[in-house]
Amino acid sequence: MLNTCLKFSCCVTALICTLPLGTAADVVAYHGYAKAIELKNAATRVVLCPEVGGRVLEYSRNGVNVLYLSEADKNWQPGDRPEGSAGRFDIGPEYIVPRRETLWSGQWTPKITGPRSAVLTSQKDLATGVQLVRKFELAADSSHLSCTQTIINVSQNTKEWCHWSRTFAVGKGICVIPLTAENTSPQSRFPNGYVMYEGSERIHMRPEDPQVRRHANVLEIHPTPAHPKLGFDSYEGVIAYAAPNDLLFVKRFQTYPDRVYNEVAGLTISVWYPDREMVELEPIGPREILQPGESASFTEHWYLADLKFPPVGQPLDLPALQTTLGELR
Repeated sequence: MLNTCLKFSCCVTALICTLPLGTAADVVAYHGYAKAIELKNAATRVVLCPEVGGRVLEYSRNGVNVLYLSEADKNWQPGDRPEGSAGRFDIGPEYIVPRRETLWSGQWTPKITGPRSAVLTSQKDLATGVQLVRKFELAADSSHLSCTQTIINVSQNTKEWCHWSRTFAVGKGICVIPLTAENTSPQSRFPNGYVMYEGSERIHMRPEDPQVRRHANVLEIHPTPAHPKLGFDSYEGVIAYAAPNDLLFVKRFQTYPDRVYNEVAGLTISVWYPDREMVELEPIGPREILQPGESASFTEHWYLADLKFPPVGQPLDLPALQTTLGELR
């Protein structure tokens, strides 16, 4: 273990020394994580965690973090049990993929690749037969963070996995899911535009919940629904989340109407909205059929903007949100 840590440290140090002066990528201490990687520009800060799970620990605007970081993560020290809050990524489908601790909470290898970019690479995982590579790049003059996960089949057998993002944002905000536009094919298979998971054994195909409201062609979720896990088959490729700390967190991603989505309900998006300190925002990619040695990538584009959270009892200004969404591209 000592030899591995020394190699890890030397690798990072060597990479830093080759970067030009004035770079906005660096290795920093972040809470108990001694080898976090920081990407930043004038208003946006991104902190990556290669030590546990290849995650994003912070995605902030003007010092305000939109990601939920647990107290256990804030107090983590080397040797503690792995923690897994904040900007998590994964592979699915959820009910098929085996346990994968090597990917989920193992140590990843970091590489700073440019002024505001880095790559994290997992160890090879025997349970799933894959290795994951996550590339992060922050724009020079905006909050745009490109997050690309590549699944590499390192086994001797065909593998069928998909991208599954599991990002924790700060809880009790307002989640908005744009639905596939009317007169656009394919239309939703779900009568009300979404499904509701009732535990792990039942999926309600026609839920009616007062906390999930439809406004024209968007669904608005706030506060906690009767059951927290919701699924969507929208092909708009957008999740918008108005956080209580006055930030708008947006994820954009490509969808593939002509491909198979191999989640149990064929989802392109899932949202987990419990009555807790976090909400989970989950873009889901299509099935990737990978022969030995083959790989597939999926990219999420993250954005942040200021958006005043409405006072209790007042609605979210959806026209203002739509205007801001149009600007975050």
